[in-house]
Amino acid sequence: MKDSIFTKIIYGKIDSFKVLENENFLAFLDVNPVKDGHTLVIPKLQVDYIYDLPEDVFKELFVFSKKVAKMLENSFSCNRIGISVVGLEVPHAHIHLIPINKIQDMNFENKRAEYSNKHFTETLKRIKDSN
Repeated sequence: MKDSIFTKIIYGKIDSFKVLENENFLAFLDVNPVKDGHTLVIPKLQVDYIYDLPEDVFKELFVFSKKVAKMLENSFSCNRIGISVVGLEVPHAHIHLIPINKIQDMNFENKRAEYSNKHFTETLKRIKDSN
């Protein structure tokens, strides 16, 4: 299987703004966020469809995602951290975590591409400083 863009991020071939990482999982800021703090959580094991992940990896992915969600809750003024699993954009299982105040905040048609590296660096600093 060809390396996905996420696998290239894991290997450091593509830069990312890492929120949290351990030996099996990585969380990083989405470069086309629908809201500030929009974070992607991925297993380091490249599997296309989330429900094809081995049972233990699937469970650990959600436990790891919970840690990331708590970090985001501490960093952004929001009612909830929304979670979405779509799985069509990149052939690598992933979870979207998005600070939200209303259901419309989860609308993927609102993706933004105009953010600068400075904006992402400041967002990441905000998350790290709040935790």
